[in-house]
Amino acid sequence: MTKKTTQEHKGHVVGYLRVSTLDQNTERQLEGLHLDRTFTDKASGKDTERPQLAQALAYVREGDTFVCHSMDRLARNLDDLRRVVKDLTGRGVSVRFEKEGLTFTGDDNPMATLMLSVMGAFAEFERSLIKERQREGIAIAKQKGLYKGRKKALDDDQVSALRAKDGTNQGKNRAALAREFGISRETLYQYLRQEPAAA
Repeated sequence: MTKKTTQEHKGHVVGYLRVSTLDQNTERQLEGLHLDRTFTDKASGKDTERPQLAQALAYVREGDTFVCHSMDRLARNLDDLRRVVKDLTGRGVSVRFEKEGLTFTGDDNPMATLMLSVMGAFAEFERSLIKERQREGIAIAKQKGLYKGRKKALDDDQVSALRAKDGTNQGKNRAALAREFGISRETLYQYLRQEPAAA
């Protein structure tokens, strides 16, 4: 009876992608896979909000397969990884990680649970190492005077023009002013708060 039900309901294959704002190509993560539905979160490294993941978790149902490129794309730490996988498998959803070549189901044995913890810990450790290397690289570059930080959105002349226009508008319609200069309102306010450069 159970087999017949499984055949009648063909589960969906649902893909989840998480890319940083620096990633150019999201498709490469799950390239060549047949996916019935895809959810993609685009976020910076500091951003913990994952609205598309929440939608994906609400969308999947029993018999579906949830596919993610790697463990570190699904979760930011081991506790988060365990929680998401446990929630999905507890609802009868299989979870597959392409990079690690692992699939988890609700019938997982102790070895599979151990593998999830070990591989998840490695992914978390690897991410920490990358961040540490980035910090060291920036520190060395700063010592050598090579690190300039993030490129400014506007040069000094543009900032002067921005302040002049803001003064003419008496501080009104700053949203339109931000659009005109191709910057966010937050960036606009940062420039306006800065002391004008000495002549």
